[in-house]
Amino acid sequence: MIHIFLAPGFEEIEALSPLDVLIRLGKDVRLVSTIDSLTVSGAHGVRIVCDCLFADANLADSEALILPGGMPGATNLLVHSGLRDALLRQNERGALIAAICAAPMVLGAHGILRGRKATCYPGFEDRLDGATYTAAFVESDGNIITGCGPAAALTFGFAIAERFVGKEQVEQLKAGMQVNW
Repeated sequence: MIHIFLAPGFEEIEALSPLDVLIRLGKDVRLVSTIDSLTVSGAHGVRIVCDCLFADANLADSEALILPGGMPGATNLLVHSGLRDALLRQNERGALIAAICAAPMVLGAHGILRGRKATCYPGFEDRLDGATYTAAFVESDGNIITGCGPAAALTFGFAIAERFVGKEQVEQLKAGMQVNW
């Protein structure tokens, strides 16, 4: 199971693009609310109904933990102690963690980016504690994938998907979605 965490003020495209890509490839994905409501409002007022509350999510064997950015969504993720603990456990076991836009600052604050290459939304570079900032559209380093912002949302989703189904299947999906049209 793959988990995407939604906090109030999340960037909608950064949550829904990876969700869409992964579902198209047959992956089991859950949207997880970080608040006490299944409905979470994004940065632009789009309300999304999540699959479960954080307290009810079984994250112990998660295939991937995905953090969309957006403000104040990324800040809300940063202060969520349960998410911090889940991210640290996920990283300890070398399982996939992905964050885009402002959300890589969450990984930086928890020491997860030390010694890694990472990217983020311009202006958040100083929040990537211990990382080498690359300014790439999407950056992969070990079990960590980071993306730079809304325009990278699909590419970010494809990079995550490649870890599960391989490059060839992702290229077929891109063709079907007319990504390279």
